[in-house]
Parts: sequence; C-alpha cells; structure tokens
Amino acid sequence: MRLALLPALIMLALTPLAQAQTPAPAAPTPAAAADKPLAVVNGKEIPALYGELVKREMAQGQPDSPQLDARVRESLINLELLSRAALDKGLDKEPHLAAALDIRRKDQLAKAYLEDYVKAHPVTDAEIQAMYDKAKTEPMEPEYQAHHILVKTEAEAKKLIAELGSKKAKFEDLAKKYSKDPGSAKNGGALDWSDRRAFVPEFSDALAGLKKGEITKTPVKTQFGYHIIRLDDTRTPKLPPLDAVRGEIVKQLQQQRIRDAITAARTDAKIE
Repeated sequence: MRLALLPALIMLALTPLAQAQTPAPAAPTPAAAADKPLAVVNGKEIPALYGELVKREMAQGQPDSPQLDARVRESLINLELLSRAALDKGLDKEPHLAAALDIRRKDQLAKAYLEDYVKAHPVTDAEIQAMYDKAKTEPMEPEYQAHHILVKTEAEAKKLIAELGSKKAKFEDLAKKYSKDPGSAKNGGALDWSDRRAFVPEFSDALAGLKKGEITKTPVKTQFGYHIIRLDDTRTPKLPPLDAVRGEIVKQLQQQRIRDAITAARTDAKIE
C-alpha cells in the first residue's frame, strides 16, 4: 500500500547542503536493517520501516544505491525535526491542519480496510467464469470507423459540407487543411474503431444515424465545436477469449467487493 507522504519536505534532502553534509552510509545487512533505526533524533528513533516507505516515493524508478539511502535518511531527519517544531508551536491544534491530518489518517485507514477486505474475499474462478458467460449472452455494442472535420463555427462547417456535396474536394484533404482536431487532422480526419461510448453524446448520436459512406448533412455541434462526420464502416466485435480478459474481470469483481464493503459499513450506521 503506497502512502501519500509529504513530497515538499521529503525533497529537502535533495538540496546541495543536505547532500554535502551527509556522506553515503554503508549498506547494512538485511538483518541489521530490520532492527537498527534509520537515525536517532533528539533521542527519538526513526524506524527503518519509515525509510522503506519514503524510498518508494523518492526512487521513481531509479536503482537502489547508497546515495538514495542517504537522501531518504536526510529527508526523514528533516521531517522529524520540522514536525516536532510544528508540534512545539501548537500548529497541530490549528483547525484546518488538524482536519487535514485527521482526513489523511482516515483515508489511509479506509484504504487499508478495503485492501484487507478484498484480500479476505478473493475472487474465485467460478465468479470469473460466471461473469464471462453473462457477457457472452449480452449484445455487443457495434463499433464505428469514421472520419470527421472539426471547425470553430457553424458557417465554416456548412461551407465545407457544401464543398463535399459538390465533389469539389476530398474529405481527407479538407480535414488536413481545416480540422482543429490535432489527433486526427494529420490523418485526414480518420478516427480509430470505437463504439459510441468513446464519443460525446451529440457526436455518437449523429454517427449512429449515418449509413455507410454517408456524411452528415448539417454540422454537429458539441462542446468542442462543429463537426462534419463521415461513417466509413461498422462492425460487431467478438468477445475475446476468457484468458485475454481475465485480468479485467478480476478488477471488476474486486471493485464490486469494495462496493460491498462500503454498503456493509453503511448498513448499520446511524447517519443523520
């Protein structure tokens, strides 16, 4: 479980001053690392476990090294000293900070509980098979292959539709020249195979109403501007084999476990 630590304070260990003052410690043996505190600050031990947690945040893909260990150690020393200074000033009693600390603590506890609940209620092969069998009985959402041109004004869209209607220009050429969609304009307005869920409602409704090879007769207005859409083809996708979607099914069932845990927690609660 990853903990949301305090990146601003952790990064204090990256300053040239911290790096210059602290030599890289010798790498401890695994047994010693588990027992020996990372540091002792004003008589208070910083457990080695704290270093492991902070290292996950600071590593960001870089390999383990004495230099990284030194930065982790310095960051936790800074964290201990500054947090103690805040406590000595009574800053933890400030309402907003106290609330933020409490919310963070509860957030971590809630995540830990949900992870424990999912672990205690593992997804079974029978559940995976049942969900897959259910999906096989449901109709598949058709997928569409299309081109579109996106412009800012309705007048410009109408002008381009007129040009297409008079056969004066090819759809792909107009898309490359006028479309404001950076993802598709360079490809002549071509869109990837997608079902309706990939598009905003106005676009998907217009697309579904077209016949193969047909172009929208009027501009389609969405939050992005005005579209001219051409439907190239449709297909009904096949359900992938179970092994190909097993991981996704497990994720969906685990999400259901989380919803079950939340429902159970709320069932007997008195909420006013």
